[in-house]
Amino acid sequence: MRMRAMVISRFGDPDVFELRDRPRPVPGPGELLVRVVASGTNPVDAKIRQAGDWAGIPLPAVLGYDVSGVVEEAGPGATGFAVGDEVFFTPEIFGNPHGSYAEYTVAAAGIVARKPAGLSHVEAAGIPLAGGTAWEAVVRRLAVRPGETVLIHGGAGGVGSFAIQFAKAAGARVIATASQGNLDFMRSLGADLALDYREAGLADRILRESGGSGVDAAFDTAGGNVPLSTQVSRPFGRIATILSPTGDLDGLYIRNQTLYGTFLTREGSRLREMAPLFERGQARVVVDSVLPLEEVGRAHERLDSGHGRGKIILQVGA
Repeated sequence: MRMRAMVISRFGDPDVFELRDRPRPVPGPGELLVRVVASGTNPVDAKIRQAGDWAGIPLPAVLGYDVSGVVEEAGPGATGFAVGDEVFFTPEIFGNPHGSYAEYTVAAAGIVARKPAGLSHVEAAGIPLAGGTAWEAVVRRLAVRPGETVLIHGGAGGVGSFAIQFAKAAGARVIATASQGNLDFMRSLGADLALDYREAGLADRILRESGGSGVDAAFDTAGGNVPLSTQVSRPFGRIATILSPTGDLDGLYIRNQTLYGTFLTREGSRLREMAPLFERGQARVVVDSVLPLEEVGRAHERLDSGHGRGKIILQVGA
């Protein structure tokens, strides 16, 4: 059995992708073979494409770490799913040559969940990696509660846009930062206060807006904002980051704050936890554009530029 796939045989610019006819992967013990209907694209895809030695991915490889599709076959011992089930998940990254830029992919059944009811495959493909990262930080690590004030750095990005919505669904007041052109976008997601991250006196403004005592929790999705977060978070406040913290972190221990590093593990349970918010309309996927699988290079050009708002989705199958 064969399939179409966009393959890289070397690391480099977006033009390294080649459309190839490849053997369809075979599910091993505990694995599912999934027919990919749509694949999301993420900044980490571009980082691996540029220089992916750190991820231990053997070349040639198929990248792509967001899937929405249909179960085609179950390997020995794979339970919980039947052929024909509509599912979504984020494939493992490290050492995995079977990404989602292909007509079929395989994954351990434990990292897969049923697609949220009422969402298209295009919408569902935009959730797992970015949405899962936001859920892990906002809900599991920061444990945001009703009535709290939460600061989200990079609120217009893939992770940040979900973080705003999850914090609002938890009953928090949300302050979010991004560039000037994205302030209205963040408000449309539910941010109570949208601020330009380049605003003069930003720390003082955030402190004033949080009653002078500081925010209860802060989430850095953009990088480099942990020192600012320590300044504007209250004593015993909580801070999470998805990138390595840099700069002066003295305020962290002086104020008895807790810092959570957040690197996404693959879990079907996390997807099941957040699916109801999308089914009830409390969260939505912002789709920037939909491209055919063969135009993945165009998607990566957009990823490299840092421009665009929302997810770039690849339509892979019917």
